[in-house]
Formats: sequence, C-alpha cells, structure tokens
Amino acid sequence: MNIRENLGLLYDSIPPYVQVIAVSKTQSPETISEAYSAGHRVFGENKVQELTAKASALPADIQWHFIGHLQTNKARFIVPFIHMIQSIDSLKLLKEVEKEAGKIGRMIPCLLQMHIASEETKFGLDLPEVSQILDSPEFKNMNYIRIHGLMGMATFTDDKDLVRQEFRTLRENFNAIKARFFQADNNFRQLSMGMSGDYNLAIEEGSTMVRIGTAIFGDRH
Repeated sequence: MNIRENLGLLYDSIPPYVQVIAVSKTQSPETISEAYSAGHRVFGENKVQELTAKASALPADIQWHFIGHLQTNKARFIVPFIHMIQSIDSLKLLKEVEKEAGKIGRMIPCLLQMHIASEETKFGLDLPEVSQILDSPEFKNMNYIRIHGLMGMATFTDDKDLVRQEFRTLRENFNAIKARFFQADNNFRQLSMGMSGDYNLAIEEGSTMVRIGTAIFGDRH
C-alpha cells in the first residue's frame, strides 16, 4: 500500500472541481500523516472521540469533516474546530450545533443528510423533512449555521443501476431544494455522494465531494 501513489491515481481520475474527503476512520495518526505528507489536507471521521483525539495530535491546518451520525450531546466537542458537518439529520441536531457555535461565535458549514438507500439502517432525511426544517422559524433564526448542500449514502450493492438511480434522486432533490430555498445563496453548491466503490458513478450524476477510504488507505482490518 502506497498512500501517495493512491492519492495520485485518485486525483488523476476525477475532475478538479470534485473535492476528495479522505475517510480516515480507524486509521492511525501515523497513517493519516502519510496522506498529509503527500499534500492531502481534507479528512473525514465518523466518531467524535476518535476525531477529537486525532485533531489534537495532527497538524492544525487539516480540514476535518464529520461524516457519521452525530449525537446531539457530542456536538459541543467538535464545533470549536470542525470544518464541516456533513451528516445533519434532524432539526434537533441543527439547533444544538447552532447553540454551541453561538457560544464561540463560529460559523459552521453543514450538509443535510438525505436517506436515498434501500437499506433502512442508514440515517437521513426525506424531502418533506428537509422542507420542514428549512421552513421552520427555528432554522430561519439561526446565525451560526450555513447549509452548503446535501449528503447521501447509496445502497451497498453490486447493482450499479440502483446506485446510479439513488445518486440521481439525490441530485434531483438538490436541484429542488436549491430552487426553493437557496436560489440566491452561492454557498449551497455541494453534493457529497460517492465512496471508493462508486465514486465514478456519483461524479457522473453530479457529485462535488467524494468520501474515499479504501482507495486511499487500502482495506481496513
């Protein structure tokens, strides 16, 4: 496994407008440092305790994205340094992030996570729930939250047609939400979808952020 070579191959295979989130969950700080030494600066974690430990041990210019299910009582631990929370899946969580961000006067970029997979185990909102959040007085009065787009996880399957359709559904939702709520907001432009096994499909369907673990770091043990 050569992380530098893997990153090079990845960069060569995707358009320059697509941002790579290196999914570093379960990886050691030493392994993450290899990717950092190769020039990569954007990493994704899905557990708060693991993320905070790594953030304190690694260079301060790393942009950390939280990509897992975030419990409301743990938001306060990542708000002081997180670059983006990609997994906002309730108004309750959004309110908690707003509250904690307000304490330190820090704007937090967020993505709303939508449920697009056939698997019920994945978290995420449906289109009416997103509309309900964005129409709510609570959201309209928030000062420390900035919604930058949507995130979604496709079904874990070899059925490429199904995966493509799920990505397409998320893109259609993005367009509908953009038109209704964020037409004049240039911040709302990110569509985070696609992982090591399906990122090419995701990019074809409009992804601007791909969350890549195995294709950079190799198989997890």
